[in-house]
Amino acid sequence: MSGKLKEVRERIKSVQSTQQITKAMKMVSAAKLRRAQQAIQELRPYANRLDAMMKNIVSSMDSDISSPYAQTREVSKVALVVITSNRGLCGAFNTNIIKEAIANVEGKYAMQRSAKSLTLVFIGKKGYDVLKKRYADCNIVNEYVDLFADLSFENVSRVPQWLMDNFAGKNYDCVEVCYGQFKNAAVQEPKTVQFLPVSPNQEESNMNSSKSDYIFEPSKDVLLNELIPSILQTNFQKFVLDNHASEHGARMTAMDNATTNADELMKELKINYNKARQEAITKELSEIVGGAAALNG
Repeated sequence: MSGKLKEVRERIKSVQSTQQITKAMKMVSAAKLRRAQQAIQELRPYANRLDAMMKNIVSSMDSDISSPYAQTREVSKVALVVITSNRGLCGAFNTNIIKEAIANVEGKYAMQRSAKSLTLVFIGKKGYDVLKKRYADCNIVNEYVDLFADLSFENVSRVPQWLMDNFAGKNYDCVEVCYGQFKNAAVQEPKTVQFLPVSPNQEESNMNSSKSDYIFEPSKDVLLNELIPSILQTNFQKFVLDNHASEHGARMTAMDNATTNADELMKELKINYNKARQEAITKELSEIVGGAAALNG
């Protein structure tokens, strides 16, 4: 019985130690989440408005003016950017994004994969570690795996610039981004959005009489060559910051659930410990009574 008591005591100590770690990780993630949430909440309205303006401009462009990033071609070569986190312990966050990427590769882009014209661009180690072996037959780009080490605009903008250069050079006919969209600390939604080519605003395209009319200074073609790449870089920054905030929100929620589960496990272990201790005391008393009776007999 003493062996059982020792085993339960060791389990209680182990759970207490784990609970201290999960509490600390929850507090760290909560602090990081506040900064990450503030960053995406400040950028998202600006990026969304710029994106809407860009689509309106593309939908109202004259036939003699075009942007290399708005050219729609037959999709034969595709680049899929998969954004996950560098670290785990954030629940099903990375798993959901990986599942979203797998659904795209094996569904929508199965033909491009079989033709070896599908490129997977990875940001974050978790997605790269899982998918690099599964899709070894695809073109793998791992140059930007460690992008989360520096989330400055200058560093992040290297990725969209590389994608735009390859799209303009006709190395890719379509570029999509798979990432986790931040809703709140408890909800992160895996999404796949088209990055290139720039799609026109469908509502504007269907309402010819009410197209947005912009005054351009300098000329429209000169301005668009500067404006559209800048907006695309800002949009990509939004994807990365969205994923960054989602990661910390998911980790904070996961650590909070782990701490709660540890509390429940502690209660159960203490009950088992008290039962085992009571059984040991009862057994010792029985042995004493039995020994006394034998002496008296």
